[in-house]
Amino acid sequence: MRGSIDDLPLLYRTPEAWARGVLRDPVALLSDHAHLEKKAAANALELLNRWPHNGNAAAPPDWVQAMAAIARDEVEHLAAVTRLISRRGGQLARLHRNPYATALRGLVRLGQGTDELLDRLLVSALIEARSCERFELLAKADPPEDLGKLYAGLCASERGHYLTFLDLGRLAVDELQVQERWASMLRAEAEIAAAQALGPGMHSGMIDAPVSQPVRGPGK
Repeated sequence: MRGSIDDLPLLYRTPEAWARGVLRDPVALLSDHAHLEKKAAANALELLNRWPHNGNAAAPPDWVQAMAAIARDEVEHLAAVTRLISRRGGQLARLHRNPYATALRGLVRLGQGTDELLDRLLVSALIEARSCERFELLAKADPPEDLGKLYAGLCASERGHYLTFLDLGRLAVDELQVQERWASMLRAEAEIAAAQALGPGMHSGMIDAPVSQPVRGPGK
C-alpha cells in the first residue's frame, strides 16, 4: 500500500532533522526498533487472545485473519532488523523503554468492554501511523543502503497496519464512536509525540535539540 506521509492524519509532524540525528547511532536505533517489532507482534496476539471475536460474537473471520497477519508481519520485521544489528556487530539490548507507547496506553479505558477494545485498536493504529511517518523520514535521510531499503519497505507495511486497525475498530463499534474517539486520540498523540525526550529511538524526540515543531490543528 503506497502513499505519502502527508496523507497520514497525524497532527504533529516530525522534523526532518530527527532522522539525521537518530541515524548517527544506527545500532542503538536498530535495537530500539527490534524491541518495537517484538512488542507489536505480542500486541496483535494479545488482542486476538483477549477478544477472539472482536468483542462481537457475530464478527466476521477477517478479525482473526487480520490479527494473525499483523503478528506474522511484525515477526518478519523483527527478524530483518536483528539481522542488521548482527551485521554491525551489535546486540539486542536486554532492557527497553518506550515512553511514547506507554503514554498512549494511558489513554485506554481499561475494563470497559468494547470501549477498551476500541482504544487498544486506535492506539495500535496511532503507533503504526507514527512509525510509517518515521520510516519514510529515515528512508529519505540518506541512510546506509541496507537501512534505506528496510525503512522504505516498512513504511508501506506500517501504513497498511494502521488502516487495518482502524477498520477493525469499525467492526467492534459504530462509525460515529470510532470517528469521535479517533479525533480525540489524534490530538493526544500529537502532544505526546511533540514532548518526547531526546534519544536514538524510533519514537524519541530530537537528539541535538528538543522538538519544537508546533502541533497542527485539525485540517491544517
